Formats: sequence, structure tokens, C-alpha cells
Amino acid sequence: MIKWKSEKGTDLSALGLIVTLGIVYGDLGTSPLYTMQAIMRTLDFTSYNFQSFVIGGLSALFWTLTLQTTIKYVFITLKANNKGEGGIFLLFTLIRNKHKWIYFPAIIGACALLGDGVITPAMTVTSAMEGVVKFFPDLNVVLIVVTIISILFFAQQFGTYKLGKYFGPIMFIWFSLLLILGIFSLSSYPTILKALNPIYAIQLIIHYPSSLAFLGAVFLVTTGAEALYSDLGHCGIKNIRISWIFVKLSLILNYFGQGAWLISHESTWDSSINPFFAIMPNWLLPYGVIIATLAAIIASQALISGSYTIVSEAISLNFFPKIKIKYPTNVKGQMYIPFVNKTLWILCILVVLFFQSSAKMEAAYGLSITIAMLMTSLLLMYYLKSKKGKIFAIISGIIFISIEITFLLANLTKFADGGWVSMVIMLVFISIMFTWHRGSNIESLFVKYLSIDRFKDLFVAISKDDSIPKYSTNLVYLTKSNSPSRLEHLIFYSILINRVKRADTYWFLHVNNTDDPKQLTYEVYEIVTNKVIRIDLNIGFKVEPKINMYFREITSKLIKEKRIDMRSHYQSLKDFNVLSDIRFIVINQIKNNDYDFNLSRQILMNYFYLIKQLLVNKIKSLQLDQTRTKVESIPFETSKRIFQDEENIKINPLFKIVEDFLVEDNIHTSYQKKTINKI
Repeated sequence: MIKWKSEKGTDLSALGLIVTLGIVYGDLGTSPLYTMQAIMRTLDFTSYNFQSFVIGGLSALFWTLTLQTTIKYVFITLKANNKGEGGIFLLFTLIRNKHKWIYFPAIIGACALLGDGVITPAMTVTSAMEGVVKFFPDLNVVLIVVTIISILFFAQQFGTYKLGKYFGPIMFIWFSLLLILGIFSLSSYPTILKALNPIYAIQLIIHYPSSLAFLGAVFLVTTGAEALYSDLGHCGIKNIRISWIFVKLSLILNYFGQGAWLISHESTWDSSINPFFAIMPNWLLPYGVIIATLAAIIASQALISGSYTIVSEAISLNFFPKIKIKYPTNVKGQMYIPFVNKTLWILCILVVLFFQSSAKMEAAYGLSITIAMLMTSLLLMYYLKSKKGKIFAIISGIIFISIEITFLLANLTKFADGGWVSMVIMLVFISIMFTWHRGSNIESLFVKYLSIDRFKDLFVAISKDDSIPKYSTNLVYLTKSNSPSRLEHLIFYSILINRVKRADTYWFLHVNNTDDPKQLTYEVYEIVTNKVIRIDLNIGFKVEPKINMYFREITSKLIKEKRIDMRSHYQSLKDFNVLSDIRFIVINQIKNNDYDFNLSRQILMNYFYLIKQLLVNKIKSLQLDQTRTKVESIPFETSKRIFQDEENIKINPLFKIVEDFLVEDNIHTSYQKKTINKI
């Protein structure tokens, strides 16, 4: 039986609060490294007063954090969870049964987050390492950043549990540093606190000629809010809300401290100066750079882990092909997806090499996450409609969507300067998810589900027919059918036509990906005792899909209950209680070149089968025993006819296959059901 270490930190406690700092706030917490400097780069001395600009900028930062992060995410969105789990796909599962089209904004938002998972490591690590230039002006920052990012991605395959234990304490030190630096710098110009008044932000936005460029920089302050929602399941809502008080106070005081320094040094300031490092005493700078680098790595780790979670959720919702997922530690929910890791690493390196500096990366940073927030607001509005009423949902939707559309327009001004990079990354992921979802649905149209009741006597007859060579004692088919009374015609075709497969016992195993992320249960249906048996495995996306191991555990329990006999049926082996042989069959639908689609659908299906060919390995993704598993490829337009005389109305009803097989109410399959709550 699989045993997991529990996820610490989900209950409100001092430990939980520290863990939350390390998991949730990496992206938000590192924003002081670059946000204020990005805002100041949009200053035009000829059109606006320096002091008024700084105060207006701080006011905009404060109210963006308050409206977007505090009210939208911490107070409202965190309540929209699925058994304590958060994220845009989890929000989608709460409303998908009421709004069938809602999958598209969910895909867009998730892919935007994946795009953010590429830009964030490049941006944060580069920003931190640029502080080293103060001590070593000739240092090759790009080379160091590429090295750090490469080590970070390489380490993913070993798991981050041991290293992750230090994330919380490091981030606590980081936020404490932000708080202390902000307080000391603020004391030089305490009048800066008047920026808490929103009127200064409003005046700047209205009167400043380049207000869109300014808002594009302001948005950087809240880019980690979506990750806060996605990491809900790791920390718990109470820990996030309580720790946010300390985090927000640290961020705000640090920003205001940077603002106080800027006003005090107006005459010597230039756009190349990063006010974050400027407020540090010279003796603290080396240590500040080190802790900033560690915080940037932690922020990057959070985005990488979040990307794994997004893809895992997408797989369970059939938005992404079933690629291999590894679990390098026995900490529940911690996963490693080689394809995602390699893809993000390559893209991160390309982003660093392309932009070379954090100042240039600012153009690419923020655009994709704005789209993600906008999609979350759209889904949230429909969720709130069912929970809080139509009026509350509309008011909330108007407020948040209006703010995010404004930020989106602001970030679009940076499109030509590099914003297109994040859009291209996002669109590539969207094309994969949309194509996989639509292609799978189209492919399923060519699958006909037939009543197993009409075939069970035939299975029994085949198993007793000594003239047919035995294929396996136990033959296990993986089926897509959600109904215990039906199987897809491809399985019947495989057993009866492709090659007659005689077995003593036919097993049909269905893997059901559930909305409950931590579920691991099963049901057993005895259709014909010891001859035809179906097992339904209900697996959440956070559970490792060790199908071979789960099947072995289930059969072991059935043996103990004396419901099945898994001893070998060969007498010489049976006398010594040797277990019988097992063979798994996985049906793989492949493209039929003889079938013509219209042009648009043909292009989509060509892309679908290209993705399938490049990414899908069903044996590895389901962790089946490769030595006992066969993938049987069957063209999707294979004839659904099984019997020679099936057109004859007078034929025995057992062999009559007609369109009414698709009508569930017409089928009354008998079976004995045994439900076990947990594996």
C-alpha cells in the first residue's frame, strides 16, 4: 500500500505560517526587486513633477495590492476552492456542469500562468543578480543567471522536499529584511505616508500623459497573486490570510521606504539606480544580494511547481495528453513532470539570452499574468452567481474585470518591446490544450459503446474453447467507458477480430480522474464470477497513477475475501500456489488516412495526432509494467461490425448490434458490486 507523508502547514499554526511564506509568497515577495525601478523608468520629467510622481506611484501600488491581492484573492477567491484546493482549473471544475463553454477561458488562464512560469524565473533571478554588479562591474550576469536557472531545473528531478523545509525560514528573513529596510528609509521622509490616500493615484492616472505605460509597471506589484490562489491546497486558507498581514505590511513599508529614498535623492537619481538596493547600507549589500538571490530562487521554484500542478490538472481534465509524471519524494502532491521541466528550462534560458537584462524583461513580464487574472475573474463571476447571488457577482465582476482590462491595455503598450514573447509562449500552450481537448472529443465520436451483457456469454465460451491458443490467464483491458455496463467497440474488435484472445478471466479497468484532487478509491463489478470483472479506479490529480500497483493491491484484497482465485490454472504451478500470469492491453486509436475531414478539422486532427505521437506514452503515464503490457493500435474508423449476419433481424438478440446500444436506458446489465473506500 502506498504511504504518503502528510502535507504540513495546512492547519493554522506557527509552522503553517512559516511554510506559507516559503510556498505562496515567492513571486509577490520578490516584486520590490524591480517594481519601483520599473515605475520610475516611465517618468517623464518634462510632463510631471518628480515628487508628485513618486507619491502617486506609491499610492497606485498600495491600492493595487489592496484591491487585487487582498480583496479579490485573499478575501474572495480563496473561498472558491475544491476540498481546500485552489487554482483556475479547480475553479473551473466547480462551474463546468452549468456552463459547458467555460472550458475555453479556463484553458487561456492556465496557459497564461504557464507563460508566467517561464518569465518569472528569468526576471527574478536576473533582478537579484544585477545587484552583484555593484561589487563586480565586469561580471557576466547572463552567464550566472543561466547557470543558476539550469541548476534549479536540474534539481527538480530529485524532489525539493528537503530543500523546501528551508524555504519558509528564508522567506521569513527576506520579509523581515524588507520590513526593517522600509522602516529605516521611511524615517527620512515620513510625509510619504500620505500616498495611502487613493486621490494621488487617481490624479496621476488622469493627468499623466503616459499613464498606460505607468500602469503597466504598477501591475508588477501583484503578479504573484494568481500563484497565491493556486497554492491554496499546500497551505490552507487560514495560514494564507493570517500570513498576508505580515507580508503586505513588509511589502508596503519597503515600497514606501524606496519612495522616501527617491524623494530624498531626487537630484542624484537616474533610471539605472535600483531603489531597492539603494536603501541598503553599504555593509549590508553583500548579504542583501545573497538573500535576494535565494528569495528569487524560491520564487522561481514556486512557479515551476505550480506549472507541474497546472499540467497535472489539465491531464485529469483531458486538456493535455497523458504524459509521464514522476513523484520523486513520498510527500503527497509533490510531483515532477520531465516534459514540462525540460520545456520550461529551455524557454527560460532563451528568454534570458534574448533580453539580457531585467529592464528589458519587464516588457514581457506582466502581460500573460494579466490575462490569467482576467480569466479567473470571469470564472469567479459565474461561481459567485451560484453562491452569493447575481447582484454580488455582477458588481464584483465589473470591478475586477474593469481593473484588469485597464492593466491589460497598459501591458499591451509593451507588446512590441517584448510583450509578444510571453504571448507566443501562452499561445503555444493554448494550441496544445485546445487541440488535445477538441481532438479527443472528435476521436471519441468514432467510438461506439456496446452492452457487455450481450457479450459475456461469448467471453465465457471463448475461455473454455481449447481450440483457441490461450493468450493469457488474466487479460486486463483499459477502458474509457464510464458505465460498468458498456465497453467501447474497439475492445470487442481487439478480442474477437484483431486476434482472438482467449483468457480464463477478462478484466476491464477504468481509470476515472475525479474532481477530488486527493481521492483514491475503487469499485469492483463482478459481471461473470471469475470470468468477467470490471474495476473502476477513482484517482485525483494529486495521486500518483500507479495503475499496476493498484491493480495488484485490489486483486490481493479480493483473494483474501475469497472472491477470486488468482492461482495459476496450469496444474503444475497451481499445486505450488504460483500466481497466474497477467497481461495488460491498452488500445491506442490512430489516424485513418482513408477518412476525409473538412479542411479545418483535418488540420486540427493532424496537429492532434502529431501531439499524440510526440508526447503520449500510455504505458509510462499509467506506470504499467512494460514487460506485461501491449499497446494495440487500431485506426479510429475501424468498422463497428463484429458479426457477419448482424444485418439480419432474425439473428439471436445476443449478436444483434444496432444503434440503440447507445441508449443507456435500454441496457440492464446484471453484476455484483463491491465498493472499497480507499486503496
